[in-house]
Order: sequence, then structure tokens, then C-alpha cells
Amino acid sequence: MRVRRMVTGVLGSVALVFASMGAVTCAAGPAAADPCGFFETGSDAFYNHCTSDGSRVVIKVEAAWAPDYERCVAPGTSWLGAAGKIDGAHYTGRTC
Repeated sequence: MRVRRMVTGVLGSVALVFASMGAVTCAAGPAAADPCGFFETGSDAFYNHCTSDGSRVVIKVEAAWAPDYERCVAPGTSWLGAAGKIDGAHYTGRTC
């Protein structure tokens, strides 16, 4: 009887772990698809300006093999270039 309780408890714990891992994976999927700020895919670099007020902002783009530059971006996702040519981008604190 004691062995049966232990086996049932272990199986229940394993099922709970797998269920929670599935919930975390599903929750992270859509949110991680389009993050705010700088992000890269396998081949491209982007900046996603997340706002609901329609403002345009200045970002500083850090280029890998060229001088850094500033760019005005509208709300939503803006393509910055090939991922190998862009090291990052960040909001400068100014609107445009």
C-alpha cells in the first residue's frame, strides 16, 4: 500500500511539472514574438517602438562596422538592417 501511494505521488508530481512547463511555453510564445525595443531575428535587426499615443522617437543605432547614427521611428516595428551589421539600438529620450 505504501509503495502504491509513493508511485501515485511521483506520477502526479511529474504530470504537474510537465503541465506547468507547457503553460510557461504557451504564455511566452506570443509575447516574445514582438518585444519592445531592439531585437534580432536570424538575419535581420529591428526596433519596435511600443506606444499608444502615436509619438515618433529618436533612437541611436549602434552599427557593427560603421559609425553609429540616429534615426526617427514611428510606432510599431522598424527594420534597421541585417543582423550582422547592427549591434543594437536604444531610445535617446527625444521625440521627432
